[in-house]
Amino acid sequence: MQPLIIPRKEHGISRKQVSLNALRTLYRLRDNGFIGYLVGGCVRDLLLGRTPKDFDIATDAAPGQIKRLFRNCRLVGRRFRLAHLYFQDEIIEVSTFRAAAPAGEEEPDETAASASRSRQPRHLVDEDGMVLRDNVFGTPGEDALRRDFTVNALAYNIADFSLIDFTTGLSDLRQRLLRPIGDPLVRFTEDPVRMLRAVRFSASHDLVIEPATWEILCELAPTISRASPARLYEEMQKLFLLGAARPVFHLLLKSGLFAPLFPGLSRWLDESDLNPARLCENLAWLDRRHGNGTSPPSPLLFLALLFGPALEAETLVRQRDGIPRQQALNAAYAAFMEELCKTVQVPARLGGRMRNLLAMQPSLHRMPPRRPASLAARPDFTDALAYLRAGAETRGENRSVLGWWDDFLSAPPAVGSQGLPADEAPPKRRRRRRRRHRRPAPAAV
Repeated sequence: MQPLIIPRKEHGISRKQVSLNALRTLYRLRDNGFIGYLVGGCVRDLLLGRTPKDFDIATDAAPGQIKRLFRNCRLVGRRFRLAHLYFQDEIIEVSTFRAAAPAGEEEPDETAASASRSRQPRHLVDEDGMVLRDNVFGTPGEDALRRDFTVNALAYNIADFSLIDFTTGLSDLRQRLLRPIGDPLVRFTEDPVRMLRAVRFSASHDLVIEPATWEILCELAPTISRASPARLYEEMQKLFLLGAARPVFHLLLKSGLFAPLFPGLSRWLDESDLNPARLCENLAWLDRRHGNGTSPPSPLLFLALLFGPALEAETLVRQRDGIPRQQALNAAYAAFMEELCKTVQVPARLGGRMRNLLAMQPSLHRMPPRRPASLAARPDFTDALAYLRAGAETRGENRSVLGWWDDFLSAPPAVGSQGLPADEAPPKRRRRRRRRHRRPAPAAV
């Protein structure tokens, strides 16, 4: 199948919309005799009038050649060997064109010595068909056909500023249709994370998943747990932290992906009809915070808004059995995270900070709080207050408490000794008087 070439005058992409670092990379590849294309989501977003969050490049240069060409290059990845170019304000990812399946050919332009040093197979698939390693180099067309969805298979050619469509990406984009390249059963089996990507693109770009693809996605939803827990945590952040958390949540529930990803949270949702509504409110608030652009939500705040309500409910159950709150929270957290990390591996340090954020809530609610300036100086106070704010703005909880904190933080502090607020300045220490030692009186003569 011959690709569709759209000349510069017939598409809306301009070099002014492209990162300067990406352009420099493309020009250096071109000037050294290599092909250089902008590929993937950045081309899709430019056509939709969006600002891409990053710019990815594909080339016929092998990873070793890219490293020799760019001093700021670092090769990363096992499954896919990628080149990351580090600039002052961004990282440009450069990949070599790859084939969809092993072709039995040598990697282009790599020395025999370099190839002989490779002890790992270039293409490896497990017994279920999931791809474990894929470093088989190919042509630009083969590279496009091994991508996940047609709308992500478009390329921008720096040589003549044309747009190259190797599939039906352009027409699908115009129809707002999300369609995988090839058989969806095979594609989702090769990489179960593609199911999450389908949900994310559908929610964030207002695309409709092709009906036949949606049926297969729902059928294969339980297999999402075959993916690496660390990789699923990375994908979870993309799902919920890019401004489409609420529609993502609905699609995860509808498709059956939510339960295998978050088993404990799924059981909590089934306990009451109010629980899904509360989680929806939290995620909608998270989306609004992302949309206003003033203070993007942190991963810590996201974890608290997603898992906090369920953890607080379990903590309350344990408290009713006579366990002190902090011990109840610690026990609820340990049990919840032990189960969650089997599928989604939340970093232990970040999970511990989430527990501390929840532990801080009673201190924030106490009116008046004890030593408020010391509380405000804690590392995660900003996110703890944002968690309180989410409850106040979505459900009207603790509005007076939030108002007190807003007034306290906006008012100039009355400074006492050592620069601390007057009500928290340490008491003035009394200077100890030295005892005088009298000389013994001279003996009488």
